Amino acid sequence: MSSYLLEMNHISKQFAGVKALADVNFKVKQGEIHCLIGENGAGKSTLMKVLSGVYPYGTYAGDIVFDGQVQHFAKINDSVKAGIAIIYQELALFPDLTVYENIFAGNEVKKNGMVDWNQTIARAKQLLRKVKLDVNPDTLVKDLGVGKRQLIEIAKALSKNVKLLILDEPTAALNENDSDNLLLLLKDLKRQGITCIMISHKLKEVISIADKATVLRDGRTIVTLDAAKNEISENVIIKNMVGREIDDIYPKREQKKFGEPLLEVRNWSAFDPQIGRDVVKDASLYVREGEIVGIAGLMGSGRTELALSLFGNPKGYRVQGEVWFNKQKRSFRHPKDAIQAGIAYVTEDRKGDGLFLLQDIKQNISVANLRSLSSQGVINENEEVKISNFYKQSLNIKAPSIEQLVGNLSGGNQQKVSLGKWLFVNPKLLILDEPTRGIDVGAKFEIYTIMNKLIGEGMSIIMISSELNEVLGMSDRIYVMAEGRMKGEMAISEANQENIMKLATQ
Repeated sequence: MSSYLLEMNHISKQFAGVKALADVNFKVKQGEIHCLIGENGAGKSTLMKVLSGVYPYGTYAGDIVFDGQVQHFAKINDSVKAGIAIIYQELALFPDLTVYENIFAGNEVKKNGMVDWNQTIARAKQLLRKVKLDVNPDTLVKDLGVGKRQLIEIAKALSKNVKLLILDEPTAALNENDSDNLLLLLKDLKRQGITCIMISHKLKEVISIADKATVLRDGRTIVTLDAAKNEISENVIIKNMVGREIDDIYPKREQKKFGEPLLEVRNWSAFDPQIGRDVVKDASLYVREGEIVGIAGLMGSGRTELALSLFGNPKGYRVQGEVWFNKQKRSFRHPKDAIQAGIAYVTEDRKGDGLFLLQDIKQNISVANLRSLSSQGVINENEEVKISNFYKQSLNIKAPSIEQLVGNLSGGNQQKVSLGKWLFVNPKLLILDEPTRGIDVGAKFEIYTIMNKLIGEGMSIIMISSELNEVLGMSDRIYVMAEGRMKGEMAISEANQENIMKLATQ
């Protein structure tokens, strides 16, 4: 009998004539943690959608052998019944239902044709203990943080007697503590005999947890690395992912010349009436012309709330303090006021708030500045095409054309479209909130290169990031936030991970 739980042999898949997968071979042994890595658009998610039945048998070429049987999954339910569960980056929970209702949604515990709620709650408690989550099963999911929701998704998968658990970027939205806890849980599940495939862009996580790591590039299998043979290292992974060595992922600028302060924020506070407390408290900062200012801090420290309250306050916070922009005291009551003044904000949630996934690249790029393309309410479509093609080319957006739906692009290319949308308003100050979340090392390098180019052209950037290496690698100066307050400011020459974390945890 084969030691492989899963064998995907010679898998090919096309979309509108474009090959997303080309003769991919992927094998996973029983009881191992196997990481699937590659640049955005490499084919990782497509391969997993073939495996899980999202793309049914007959829509791809090749064979799937699972648990010793050739499989012809016609729908997702078929793969679930076989013992395969996939947890996507965007969690599929019902926020207004309880923990136990979510765990057994669609898989209810029944007795005599009726849902047995007592048994449901009892089994939910068992599963919560298994995933090491100490919450009352009666708790509504909307009252839990994202780290706990992730564990509920895993408990839900375990309720279906899963043999193969697939996680797509499971730690992308988690803080460091929740990420560590999740990785420990996966190791524990491995000891219980559950096989795991993890898609991740976080190379340190891959190195710490993977028994094997398979690299895809341009829809093809490049290599499978074995931890037991000491083959899994950051340099080896990057070289195989991008097809070349990247000596320094943070490209350096030749010269750093800063002008006058462009933005000055003085004693700024923001009160959130929905939760009844200040989310930003007496914060002050400044940003000079031609400068990248990093804002570091743990999740919930107030970084995004600060950015939103400055960018026209779309959340309706009660704000106080002073904002000086371009040497004028300003009051931005709506995002359009900030945009007209020369400020743009690239959200951390590109899929939820930043882009229209069911519209094409052209429509997404033009939407923030349609007025410049319109005359008497009529859009100049030729000019819209010209502008969109300009940003597609200058930002190296990889797509067949500007007519491509944004929802069909990889995460890195979606982020470039989001950048293009805001660059089209010609801002003086660009606020980037988690600019490289969920994108691969090659796409990150491209984003960083674009940032340096913009700074070289005279723009200023505020970069909010949870990745300390990114903050240290790209910033000229760093502010650290905790509990809504500015805890410190440091020049990049004085900054290191230890100093930042000391301030972030005060």
